[in-house]
Amino acid sequence: MRMRIGIVTDSCCDLPRSYLDEHGIVILPITIQDSEGQTFIDNRDTAATLKFYKERLESGNAGYESAPYTIEEIRKLFLDKLVVEFDYVFCLTVMSSRSKIHENASQAALGILNSYKPIRENANVTGPFSLRVFDTNNLFTGQGLIVGEVARMAAAGKSTLEIIRQIERLQKTTQAFLIPENLGQLRTQARRKGDKSVGLMSYMMGSALDIKPVIRGFQGDTEPVARIRGFETGVQKLFDVAVSHIETGLDAPIVTVSYGGDPARVAALPGFDRLQKAAQQHGVAVIVSEMSLTAGVNIGTGGVSVAFASPREATLD
Repeated sequence: MRMRIGIVTDSCCDLPRSYLDEHGIVILPITIQDSEGQTFIDNRDTAATLKFYKERLESGNAGYESAPYTIEEIRKLFLDKLVVEFDYVFCLTVMSSRSKIHENASQAALGILNSYKPIRENANVTGPFSLRVFDTNNLFTGQGLIVGEVARMAAAGKSTLEIIRQIERLQKTTQAFLIPENLGQLRTQARRKGDKSVGLMSYMMGSALDIKPVIRGFQGDTEPVARIRGFETGVQKLFDVAVSHIETGLDAPIVTVSYGGDPARVAALPGFDRLQKAAQQHGVAVIVSEMSLTAGVNIGTGGVSVAFASPREATLD
């Protein structure tokens, strides 16, 4: 009998709802609260996410806080449902340096593995249950790429050992790039968190000169790696870099793209056609989704993120 492999991730993961549903990927929701105390549960519901972008983020800058699933909430999800539905679960979280989700999931795993046996017995499910928690070392499209690759391998009948080895590889080589369309929301959130990387002077100069920072997620860290004049110029640069790495060979046959709003707009962005053509020629899937709200509340509407896994570290020179 074939092992039933399950995949769990959190709502920072940039993958479309259709892809999550197709592969049975379970989402750990994140609660987002604005400065007025209103809350929104982000569970990667496309319609609800786009409504949030339009009604809240487009209306003006505001401060937001996010809260992950607690240890007990994760434990309950597994024991109420997942330990019966699956035999082996990969839990793939946003990078631990940006969130407590990985820590909470790791602590919950101990209680789950000590408690699952009577639950499976009562449900007449035979055999052991296994659970592995991984820090993807990335976020948003980078996290989505790794989750997508695990889903692809599981659907292809790959063994858990093969999947584990690929996760460990992608933790080191997945590179996610994000460019905001405007800097207002980015500066508001940075100021609230005490992050001075987008200071008042650089914000004013950036806005006046239309200079956009490019932020990279790579090997468990996020940092600005370039400043590019013009949003569309920056987006095309990111797509061109992805094409270059497709042509020289990727570590996973997936490129993930997300947009801070309706993802249908991605098709009209400069360089996207070239990206699609290169991907098709090399057997690479381009997966497009709306950007997670955790990203959206930090960089505002209209931002673009692109991720790929490559043995070469990308440069934007």
